Amino acid sequence: MNTSTTTSAKNTSGHTADRNFDDLADRFERKVYGGLKGEIRLALIWRDLQTLVPEINSSKKLRILDIGGGLGQMAVKLAALGHHVDYNDLSKEMLLKAQKLATEHGVADKMGWYHCAYQDLNQQLSQSKEHYDLVLCHALAEWLADPTSLVPTLKTFIADKGHLSLTFYNRHSLVYRNLIRGNFRVLEGDFEADANSLTPTQPLDPQVMLKKVNDSGLKLLNSSGIRVFTDYVTTMRGGHTDSQSVIDKELEYSLLEPYKWLGRYIHLIASKG
Repeated sequence: MNTSTTTSAKNTSGHTADRNFDDLADRFERKVYGGLKGEIRLALIWRDLQTLVPEINSSKKLRILDIGGGLGQMAVKLAALGHHVDYNDLSKEMLLKAQKLATEHGVADKMGWYHCAYQDLNQQLSQSKEHYDLVLCHALAEWLADPTSLVPTLKTFIADKGHLSLTFYNRHSLVYRNLIRGNFRVLEGDFEADANSLTPTQPLDPQVMLKKVNDSGLKLLNSSGIRVFTDYVTTMRGGHTDSQSVIDKELEYSLLEPYKWLGRYIHLIASKG
């Protein structure tokens, strides 16, 4: 496989309602990763990965698949460490931004690039029959028309003894934030996000996702919360005015009960075998 080639395919699986970020890529880059929110997300995921997948920082070169890779920060970071990384996203605009970042770090031609729906990725990879030591899937599930089939599909890409890193938008956080702000009417019926909003269309119950991981035969190793208090702050005071202090406290409380279950996103790491 020529890893410098971008492989493109239409969604042949009929999942036309899955959210494509072509029209939101710039806004996503600016609103999430242009500030503290993105810094917290990346810091926590990286902390968890280094703790649960220590081979990341060893001499062993891992095969890594990033599904719904977005702006590519994690994929590029791992590729820069010498690992082989295949990147996938449904959004062409996201892929182009990720390729630009990879080029800036000198790893673009060392990565595989797959522009397709995740449901069609297996077809794209069929010739190489790849299985991966680590599969990343961050903030994708909540944008799918049918998130229930995601975890079983992800498992098919994981090698024996390999790991899954999965994040998803926490429904409990959405409810709690609206309660704090007095948006009671939002919670009276089925939640429906604005079409142009970065609020996902399918906020997910952590217990449902934990059951999906368990039912798939994967072994849960860790759960943590991403932004367990930052998104609820309405008045900046004290430690809130210092970004590093906020990141440090987010990292600390992200692993503690009950606070981690208030995270805007939940991060799960599981192993196969």
